[in-house]
Amino acid sequence: MNPDPFASFRLTGKTALVTGSSRGIGAAIAQGLAGAGARIVLHGQHADAAEPIHSSIVERGGTAWALGGDLRERGAGIRLLEEAERIAGPVDILIINASAQVNAMLADICDDDFDLQLDVNLRSTFEMLRHVLPSMASRGWGRVVNIGSINQLRPKSIVTAYAATKAAQHNLIQSQARDFAASNVLLNTLAPGLVDTDRNAERKAADPQGWDAYVRQLNWMGRAASAQEMVGAALFLSSDACSFMTGETIVLSGGY
Repeated sequence: MNPDPFASFRLTGKTALVTGSSRGIGAAIAQGLAGAGARIVLHGQHADAAEPIHSSIVERGGTAWALGGDLRERGAGIRLLEEAERIAGPVDILIINASAQVNAMLADICDDDFDLQLDVNLRSTFEMLRHVLPSMASRGWGRVVNIGSINQLRPKSIVTAYAATKAAQHNLIQSQARDFAASNVLLNTLAPGLVDTDRNAERKAADPQGWDAYVRQLNWMGRAASAQEMVGAALFLSSDACSFMTGETIVLSGGY
């Protein structure tokens, strides 16, 4: 019996790249993984966007770097990983968190908005997986945590394109989980429900009472999650604690 039940959650000696970690869920996960001992490569659309999170990790004794990159650009996912490897060494943990969400019904989605969500949510995932998985496999250890959405399972028409890209994203995760399982490279998806981040700030500010009413009926708990409530599951999926799980989805929805 292991006398330390928390040992399998520790990430000392591991390097994690967390995309979209300048704010919200990504920032919370990056700080959580740093607290577990991982060296963190932060990412924002611009490098300076992640500087406050970088400073927070370093001030607490952690090791972190901040990179920028617009994942809507073809090849940006590969370039991001190459730069992360250049400054921090091989990436052991990839958290695919950056995403684009445009709320619109099917008839109202313009080509540019569709392309944006397709490029950021799906193409960059494809690029990053194709680059990082063989390297992880060669070392016999790797973790990929895809931050999906409850909408990949229960899509709403107002997020038609976003939900479709998230479902396709998890399909990529599942297919590669099968191929790389024997190499101890494990890929899973964490699918949040509504999380109270700055993505929702404009809607909350425009109609506070409407927002409160919406949230109360949305799930069994009658509230939105905080970004911090995503960290425990992300840490599990990033660690040796997740040694017999791959190709799966953890849903954190407050009951749905």
